[in-house]
Amino acid sequence: MADFAVLGCGSWGTALATVLNTNKHNVAMWDRNAEFIATLKRDRVNEKYLPGAVIGSNITFTDNLQEAVSDKHAILIAVPSHGVRAIVEKFPKLSDSTILISAAKGIEGQTLMRVSQILSHFFQPDQITILAGPSHAEEVSNGIPTLVVSASTSEKTATWVQEAFMTDNFRVYKHHDVCGVELGGALKNVVAVAAGIIDGVGAGDNTKAALITRGLAEITRLGVKLGAEQSTFAGLTGMGDLIVTCMSKYSRNRRLGELIGQGLTLDQALSKMTMVAEGVRTTKAALQLSEKHEVEVPIIHQAYQVLFDNKNAKQAVFDLMTREAKVEIWE
Repeated sequence: MADFAVLGCGSWGTALATVLNTNKHNVAMWDRNAEFIATLKRDRVNEKYLPGAVIGSNITFTDNLQEAVSDKHAILIAVPSHGVRAIVEKFPKLSDSTILISAAKGIEGQTLMRVSQILSHFFQPDQITILAGPSHAEEVSNGIPTLVVSASTSEKTATWVQEAFMTDNFRVYKHHDVCGVELGGALKNVVAVAAGIIDGVGAGDNTKAALITRGLAEITRLGVKLGAEQSTFAGLTGMGDLIVTCMSKYSRNRRLGELIGQGLTLDQALSKMTMVAEGVRTTKAALQLSEKHEVEVPIIHQAYQVLFDNKNAKQAVFDLMTREAKVEIWE
C-alpha cells in the first residue's frame, strides 16, 4: 500500500484514482477549484466529468497543492499537458524517491517538449513514468478490461508503477521507450480529430480505416525521427490508442472533429466541449515538429488547415485523396 497524490479531478484523474483505491492505496485528489473540490467531498461522485462513477469513501480531496503532494510515494499528473509545467513549478521540495507518473497526453506548445522532458527539468529520469494506452475513463471506472503501459527509463520505476496499478480489469505492461509511448499518446489525438472530421462529412468505414492506417504511418515517421522506436507504434500506445481514440463515442477529440466536419467553426465546436480536447494544441505542435525535422505528414497538415485556416473539411479530404501516387511503405 502506498500514498498517492492525483493531480487533476477530471475524468481520467478520477478513473485512475478509483483504480488505485481498488488496490487499497491511500489517494489524495487535488484540483485548483476549491468549489469543485467541496462538491466532490460532499457528493462522492464526479458528475461534471465522470457521471455515475462513485468515488471511494477513503479517497480524500484538497485544493492545497503542497498538502496534496507532500510525503507521497507517488504523484499522478492527470491535468492537460499545457498546464503541467506551471503546476510542477509550485511543488515543494520532494524526496528523491518520489515517483512522478504522467497521465497527460500532449506536447507543450512553446517548447515542443513532451511531458517527461518537462518533468526532467525538476526530477531525475528514473523518477518519471508515463502511463498511457487505449483507455477511456468511462470504461475504466466501470471495470471494463483495459490494457495500458508503464514506460520509464528505469525498469525498477516502471515495475513499481505496474504493480501499483495492476488489477483484474486494469492490466499494465512495462515499456522502456518513453519517447515513443508519449508521442503515440499525443499524436493520436491529432488523427482522432481528423477521424471525427471524416465522420462529420459523412464519409464511410473505408475512408476512416484508411485515415487511421495512414495516420499511424505519419505518427511512426515523425516519432522515429524524434528518437522513438518504430516497434512502439505497433503497440498499445501507438495502434491501440489510435484505434480507440478514432472510433469511440467517448473520444473528445473525435467528437470535436465531428462537429467541425458538420460545419461548426473551431470556436463553436470548443464551446460545446466540457473537457479539454488535447488534439487542438497538439496539431499545432505536431506540424511545427514535422517542419522542423522535415517529415511529411499530410493528414496532420490538412487537420491544421481545417482547424486554424478555416479550410473546408470536404476539400481537405479531396486534397488527401488526390495527392501524387506513392508506394505504401516509404521513409
